[in-house]
Amino acid sequence: MEALEPLRSDPSQSAVLLDIDGTLAPIVRHATDAHVPEATRTLLIEIAKRYRLVGCVSGRRAASARQVVAIGSIAYVGNHGGELLRAGATRPEVDPELEAWAARVRAFAADVYTAEHQRLRVRSEDKYAIAAFHWRGAPDEAAAAAAVRAIAARAEEQGLAVHWGRKVLEVRPPVVLDKSLGVSALLGDEGPPFAAALYAGDDTTDLDAFRGLRACAQAGAVARAVCVAVRSEEAPHELIERADLAIDGPDGVRELLEALL
Repeated sequence: MEALEPLRSDPSQSAVLLDIDGTLAPIVRHATDAHVPEATRTLLIEIAKRYRLVGCVSGRRAASARQVVAIGSIAYVGNHGGELLRAGATRPEVDPELEAWAARVRAFAADVYTAEHQRLRVRSEDKYAIAAFHWRGAPDEAAAAAAVRAIAARAEEQGLAVHWGRKVLEVRPPVVLDKSLGVSALLGDEGPPFAAALYAGDDTTDLDAFRGLRACAQAGAVARAVCVAVRSEEAPHELIERADLAIDGPDGVRELLEALL
């Protein structure tokens, strides 16, 4: 409660930013099956009524993120900062540099994904300018992971960027792309500085969001920054080390939201 007091004392001038998978929504075998539990969703709706800004910052496409959370009155940052879907908007704003690489990334994914990957139960996900390859739940996860590492090597040979997450490889354009960009876009809009802002996440990519939030605080866009690590067996230790507060999984996130009301 002490860590959250800067937000609780002035919600009308505070921001609540959250990762989705592993944070709001439990991790599932297939990304398309993810959903935010109704109890958590109800709390988030109440948070959105009281706080100046509420947003989700995700590796998913912004439209997919909104579909999972199923709340239209909050903002969504998709593709690790490459897309911004503002509250109430119908179409996301896409980073032009990301847009320029989309066709090449999609062509690469179509070329490298083979029947052998399907046999190993590696799942390909088209995120427009990012191609993701998942192996969570594959019958032989070691063999599937090895096949995905071969995809990563080919991507690097072709000048594309690779990023590893929780049993997922993302092949990305070789441009600056991380969650700090999305956090900065949300908090850096015109208007008075925020009294406080919180970000909660569970994975390596959320370290970038922590960095972006603290950069906003250093720049004066936020008076107080609170970084929250969501613990799990797969959460990187560095995330816990760099957080101001650590909580346990999506259940802990629900308790966090209750404490913010």
